[in-house]
Amino acid sequence: MPDHVLITGGAGFIGSSLADRLLRQGEPVLVFDNLARAFVERNVELLKERHGGGVDVMVRDIRDEQAVSDAVRRASFVFHLAAQSPAARGASDPALDFEVNARGTLNVLEALRKLDRPPPLLFASTSKVYGALPDIPLERGEERYRPLCDSAREHGISEARPLDFQTPHGCSKGAADQYVLDYARTFGLDAAVLRMSCVYGPSQFGNEDQGWIAHFVARAIRRDPITLHGDGLQVRDALFIDDLVEALLLARRDIKPASGRAFNLGGGPARAVSLVELLDLIAELDGRRPAVSLAGWRPGDPRYYVSDCRAFQALTGWAPRVDVRDGLRALYRWRFALEERLGAVYADPPLSARLRRPDRPDRLGVAS
Repeated sequence: MPDHVLITGGAGFIGSSLADRLLRQGEPVLVFDNLARAFVERNVELLKERHGGGVDVMVRDIRDEQAVSDAVRRASFVFHLAAQSPAARGASDPALDFEVNARGTLNVLEALRKLDRPPPLLFASTSKVYGALPDIPLERGEERYRPLCDSAREHGISEARPLDFQTPHGCSKGAADQYVLDYARTFGLDAAVLRMSCVYGPSQFGNEDQGWIAHFVARAIRRDPITLHGDGLQVRDALFIDDLVEALLLARRDIKPASGRAFNLGGGPARAVSLVELLDLIAELDGRRPAVSLAGWRPGDPRYYVSDCRAFQALTGWAPRVDVRDGLRALYRWRFALEERLGAVYADPPLSARLRRPDRPDRLGVAS
């Protein structure tokens, strides 16, 4: 009999956030993760501290077919989040990207296919499957690019957009994306795909390639310069972690009508922000604008990508609730407190003044 929800990559930022929510609801969780990424062991420790025996941890690799088979055998549902994510790593080692993202996903699908009663699967894909979107006409404003076509401007990029895999990361994730959809259609698995954009929130340790909002916030607090690839006017839609977790749970609830379909998921046009606009918001929180330098455009990096979430909203009734200002404030406070505990904040102005500036009322609500 099924006795747990399986989360591959469950020690990561999204996986551990999802696990925490499920455990708080009283659902046993099996976290499947090789713990190769920085900081994820602490996520596991926190889950165990909060939930004790409700969470089980399997420290194995998604490339291990037998381990994957053992993990799915008693699962009631599979959230497949395990991935080799940083795009720069994929460019230097495409074979690793393929083995983890494509072959690892095939391992999960094959393990499910061989079961008499396979549990449903939800796969975390990426907006990178659409490539650089070079044919979308844009105008260059002072702080962001804006689409000239009404549909992209009002709603974002929909699932009707043709796939255009670029970079080893995009190819490996795109291949996995298509395998999930095909196994639903060919073998009858209950399986769906969420093509996610920019996710952020407290407890995220980001870098240039993954979690760029958290990366910007951390470097701003530490007074480190930030590198902008391109001109900084490129736009992404930001999705707060709590809104994403809610979407994942609704997708699980509606997995049968969702099966065999891919859905774009992000903050949508109301939560779209350019890199330079985000720097302005960070400056309101931090008291100064971070120092920046410019570097060349990265391959496959669109100047404008915003998710059209209407298909997913129509199916589930989901809508994001946390706006960028509130979400950024929550992330900033968490990261600032972490840096203070680690002794890594070198304050100018002093620490106490950084979160409370009577002479500068803060529009984000950080100052009282």
